Amino acid sequence: MVRLTALSLLLATAVQALSINGFTRDLQAPKSLQIRTSNAYQKVVTWDEHSIMVHGKRVMIMSGEMHPWRQPSTSLWTDVFEKIKALGFTAVSFYVHWGMVEYAKDDFNFSGFLSLEPFFAAARKTGLYLIARPGPYINAETTGGGTPGWGTRVPGAWRTTNQTYFDAMENYVRTVSRILAKEQITNGGMLVLVQPENEYSYCFESPNCHVPWPQPAYMELLQKMMRDEGIVVPTITNEVAYTSSNYAPGSGVGEVDIRGYDNYPLSFICNDTSTWPDNKLPTNFWEANHNRSGGNPNSVMEMQAGAHGRWGWFSPDDCATLTGSDFERVFYKNYVSFSTTVLNLYMMYGGTNWGGIASPATITSYDYGSPIRENRLLTREKYSELKLLAQFLLVSPAYLTTKPLNQVPNTVNASAFTDNLNLATSQLADVVGNKTVFWVVRHNAYNSLEKSAYKLRVPTSRGSVEVPVLGGELSLGGRDSKIHVSDYSIGRDATVLYSSGEILTWKQFSSKTVLVIHGFPGETHETAFIVPDQSKLEVKQIAGSALRNSTITSDIVTINYQIPTTSSQTVISIGSNLQVVIVNRNVAFDFWTPSWNGGNSSAIVKSPYLIRSADPSNAGVLAIRGDLNQTKVEVEVFVDDDVKIVTFNGKSVDARRSGYESLKFDLRTESDLKVELPNLEKLNWKYIDGLPELRKDFDDSKWTDANMTDSINPRKPTTPTSLYSSDYGYHTNNILWRGHFTATGHEQNFTAEVQGGSAFSAAVYIDDKQISYFGGIYNVAAVNLTGVVPALEKGSRHVVTVLQDHMGLEQNYGPGGDLHKVPRGILNYRFEGSNGTDVTWKVTGNVGGEHYLDRVRGPLNEGGLWAERQSFHQPGVDTSSWSKGSPLEGLKEPGVRFYYTTFNLDVPKGLDIPISINFKNSTVPATYRALVYVNGWQFGKYANNMGPQISFPVPEGILNHHGTNTLALSLWNMEPGGAKLEGLSLKADGVVETSMWEVEMMPSPVWTKREQAY
Repeated sequence: MVRLTALSLLLATAVQALSINGFTRDLQAPKSLQIRTSNAYQKVVTWDEHSIMVHGKRVMIMSGEMHPWRQPSTSLWTDVFEKIKALGFTAVSFYVHWGMVEYAKDDFNFSGFLSLEPFFAAARKTGLYLIARPGPYINAETTGGGTPGWGTRVPGAWRTTNQTYFDAMENYVRTVSRILAKEQITNGGMLVLVQPENEYSYCFESPNCHVPWPQPAYMELLQKMMRDEGIVVPTITNEVAYTSSNYAPGSGVGEVDIRGYDNYPLSFICNDTSTWPDNKLPTNFWEANHNRSGGNPNSVMEMQAGAHGRWGWFSPDDCATLTGSDFERVFYKNYVSFSTTVLNLYMMYGGTNWGGIASPATITSYDYGSPIRENRLLTREKYSELKLLAQFLLVSPAYLTTKPLNQVPNTVNASAFTDNLNLATSQLADVVGNKTVFWVVRHNAYNSLEKSAYKLRVPTSRGSVEVPVLGGELSLGGRDSKIHVSDYSIGRDATVLYSSGEILTWKQFSSKTVLVIHGFPGETHETAFIVPDQSKLEVKQIAGSALRNSTITSDIVTINYQIPTTSSQTVISIGSNLQVVIVNRNVAFDFWTPSWNGGNSSAIVKSPYLIRSADPSNAGVLAIRGDLNQTKVEVEVFVDDDVKIVTFNGKSVDARRSGYESLKFDLRTESDLKVELPNLEKLNWKYIDGLPELRKDFDDSKWTDANMTDSINPRKPTTPTSLYSSDYGYHTNNILWRGHFTATGHEQNFTAEVQGGSAFSAAVYIDDKQISYFGGIYNVAAVNLTGVVPALEKGSRHVVTVLQDHMGLEQNYGPGGDLHKVPRGILNYRFEGSNGTDVTWKVTGNVGGEHYLDRVRGPLNEGGLWAERQSFHQPGVDTSSWSKGSPLEGLKEPGVRFYYTTFNLDVPKGLDIPISINFKNSTVPATYRALVYVNGWQFGKYANNMGPQISFPVPEGILNHHGTNTLALSLWNMEPGGAKLEGLSLKADGVVETSMWEVEMMPSPVWTKREQAY
C-alpha cells in the first residue's frame, strides 16, 4: 500500500517548455506547457493538437454515454451498442459504480450485471472504442455520487489526500484498474481512454474552500495507483469549469495526458421546453482549451444530450423536447466549429434507476431525454438528427486536422462570409492538408426564431465565390445551423469545390462515387464539383425534379437545386463516375452507412427505423441486418456493381436495379406488429399485510439496536443515540424505526424531524395508529412530523414506529465535501408534555445491510419493508394462505399492503417489444407510494401525489417474454381515508421486427425461506 507519508517520493515531476506555431492571432498555448503526443507507457493511442490516433490512424471519437448498471439485462448491451454504432459513432463512455461493487468494505461483487466482461464483449463485437470513467467519484445522479454507503462512516475529507479517504478508496481503485487494464487496446481490447476522478475542477465552496485547493497530490496518487495496476492508455479529465487548467498536460504534479471538459449549456431545468436563454452558446471554447491544455485535441467529455426528470416537476420527455433536434443542430455544430474531435454525449442511453440507484435528484427513469429511449426505442427525432451529423463527420477525414480561423464568429464582420449581418460564420480549415474548409453558419442570436436569407461568400482553390452562383438565395431557419464545405474531397472521382447543401455521406464504389446531400424542404442550394475526368462530362437528372440549373466550365460542374418537399429523392449523374442524391432532411433520416467487422462502410442503405450492419464478405452477396417498425417498406441500397444478391436478416430478397443502378427491394414483416398483453387488473391478485410492525405482538428482537451514543457524522446526533440509518449499515430504500417507551401518562404530541432526501415520504405511528405523515415535496429533504398521541396509561408500554423513504445519499460534488454523509433518519424527536419519556430505538433496512443477501440482484434492489425482508418480492412464493384482493381495491386506512400475482407472456420470436408497467393518473390526489417488483427486481417507485412518472419500462431479460412472470407491488398508503390504484396495465411501448441477438434471461433466484429474516 502506498502511504501518504511517502508523498514526496511520488510527486516529483518536471515541467518542460512548450512551443506552438499559432495559426491565427493569440492562439499560442502558454509557453510553460508542451504539446504531448503520447505517454511513457504505450504508443498505440497517441495524439496531437488535432485528434487522437489509434495505431497511427486518426480517429473521430464520437462517443455516447451508457451506464451498464442502469440496464441490468446484459444481453441488451449489444443492442444498445449496435444502435450507437449505427449512428456513425465510434465509442461508448461508461461509469463504474464503486458503491455497488463494494457495498461492504473489501467485499467486491463484479458478477452478473455488475460484471464488466459482457460490456467489453459488446464493444469488441460491435467495434466500438471504450472510455472508462471509474471514479472513484462519478456523480451521475446516483446515490452518494457512486461512493459506498459505508463511506458515511469514514471520517475526514473525501476526494483529497486525506489518509482515511485514501485507505477507503485504494482497494477499489486498484481492483477496478486491474479489470480495466485487461481490456485496453494494448491488450487486444477496445479501451482507449481512462478518466480518473470526475469533474474535479474547482472547490464548490470557493472562495472559502475548507481543504487546500487544487489537489495535485491526490490526482497524482490516483493515477499512480491506476498505472501500478496496468493502466497504460491516456488519462483524460472532464473539467466542469472550462476555464480551469488544473491537472492539464504540462501543469506538473497530478497532470493528465489530455485535458477534457464538460458543457451543459441549457442546464437541467426542463419545465419550459421552448426557452433558450440568451448568451448560452459558447463561442471561445477552442481557444480556451488550446491555451489551457498544452495544445491537445479539443475534447468534450460530457456534452449535454438531455437532462434528468425531477420528482413532482418535469419528465424526461420534457428534457428530450428541450434538447431536441434543433438543439443538436445549433449546439453540436457549434462544437464542430471548435474542431472538437473527442465528443461524448451525456447521455446517449440513460437506462433506469431501478432499485435504490437514484440520488434524490431524480426519479426511477434515467431516460434523460436521450437519443435512445429508456426502452431502447429509436422514436425520437433527435436520434435521426444526430445521425446526420455523425455520419458526415465519419466520412470527413479532413475535419480531424482542422483549426478554427475565427474563434469567436459573432465578433467577426459577418459580411466576410455572408451578406447577412444577422448571421455568424465560423471558418474551420484543414491546416495539415491545407485544402478543405468547413463553414459553420448560424444566427448571431443563437436562439433566434427568424428565418434569414443569405449568400455565402467563401474563398476556394479556384477563386472566391458568392453562393448560389446560378440564382436564388440560401436560407437559415430559426434555431438552425448549417455546415457548408469547400475543397472537400470525395475520393478519386471528384472534389466538392463548394457545397451549401449539407453532406450526409459519400462512398466510393468500384465504378462510381455516390454523394448524399440533404437540406430542409424547399431550400435552395448549390454544389460545385471539380471533376478530373472531363470525357463525356454532362449533368443528367436521372430521378426526381430538384435540379434547377447547371453549368459546366472546364472541369468545374455546378448544380443548383431545390430540396424536395416530398419523400421523393433526386438523383443526378455527373459524368460517368459521380452520382449525387438529393433528399430533404426527413428522408435523410432513413439513410445508413453500416460498417462490418469494425471496418469501413460497405454500402449506403436507405431504410426506415434501423440498419445494424451490411456484410459483403461473401463475394457477390450483401448481407444486411436491420429492424422494421412498419409492416411494408421499400429498401434501397447503393453498393458495388459486383453485388448481385442481397439478404435481409438471413433471407434472400428479390432485388431489382433502379434506373441509376442502385438495388431496391420490398420487405414485409412476418408479423402484423401487433401484440396482446395480459390485463393486469383481471389477474388473480393476493395480498398480505405489509406493515405487521404495527401489531402489538410484533417481535423486533432481531432488529439492529440503534444504540450508538456518538457518530463520526459531521452532523453530530442531537438525539440520545444516533438515529442515522447509515451508522447501522442501512443505505437504501425504505427504513423502519421502532422506538419502545414506557408512558408517563402526560404525552400529548409526538414530533419527529425525519430526513430522507428530496421528495421523500414518511409516516409516524403510535402503536397501530398513524398520527402524522408527509407525502413528499420536491426539494424538501427533511420535515417535522407532529401528531397527537392517544391517551396513554401511565406505566403502559408502547411503540412509536417511523416508516421513511430513503431517496438515496446526496452527491458529494466538491473535493473535501461531506454531502454524501448528510444523514438519513431521525434528526430529532420529543414528546410534548412529557420530557421524561425515554425511548429505546431499533432500526432495520434490507436484511444484512451492507452484507446483503441477494448477490444476483445486487445491494440496492430491496429495502426494509417486511415483505422484502421475507423475500416475498421474489418468484415462487406460496401465497395460498394470503388474502384475495387487488391493488385496485387498495386499503381503507393508512398502512402498507403487499400484493402478488403472476402472468404469462408469449411474445413471438423475432420481435423486440419493450414493455412497461403503467399506472393510471389518479383523479383523486391520494397520498400513496408503490414499489413495483418484476421477477424479484424492483423496477419502479411511483409517487401518486407527485409524479411525473407513471410509466415504468421493464427490459426483456428481467421480464420473461416467453414464460411466466411474477409481479409484486407494495402499496404504502398515508391517506387517512384510504387509497387504491385507479389503473394498472402492461403496455407495449413499440413493436419491432428485429435482427438483434436473442435475449437471455437474467438469473432471478426464486423464494426460499431466509434464515436471517425477521
